Amino acid sequence: RDMLHAYCIFLLLTLTCAIHAAPIASSSGKSNEDIAEVMLITRLGSATSSRSSGQKSLKIREMQRFFGLNVTGVLDPETIQMMKKSRCGVPDVSQYSTFGPGIKWQKNKLTYRLENYTPDMPVSEVDRVIQQALRVWANVTPLTFTRLNTGTADIMISFGSKGKKKSI
Repeated sequence: RDMLHAYCIFLLLTLTCAIHAAPIASSSGKSNEDIAEVMLITRLGSATSSRSSGQKSLKIREMQRFFGLNVTGVLDPETIQMMKKSRCGVPDVSQYSTFGPGIKWQKNKLTYRLENYTPDMPVSEVDRVIQQALRVWANVTPLTFTRLNTGTADIMISFGSKGKKKSI
């Protein structure tokens, strides 16, 4: 009896997963724009139907930039093809911020300062890696980074250890 009960639960869970994962038929007669509108809502996590065309264009640009497509703000065939690809229902562009909603730099010229160095790498290597990482950001955003040697910078970088060090 317990074996039959376990089998029924297994069968029910298997069917539930199979039904949940089944693709949705796209032959509904809707235009690519209608399909893309639904995809923008589900993939970007925003209700674009109540937004202006400018805001929709902004969201489309955001998605195109995310996927490395030609950024036009228009639902071109390349964008629609990318939107139709399955991505497990997870939004492509998250609607969250690590520091809370609405928090972002109010300027594009940022300063950074290294407060200390890690003992695990040579100082020159740390400097090179930090500069390289900031260059990556500067190449894809309107941000520029200037290093400060003293004082308080917009970005304060420090190295530390977590927990107790083991001695031998």
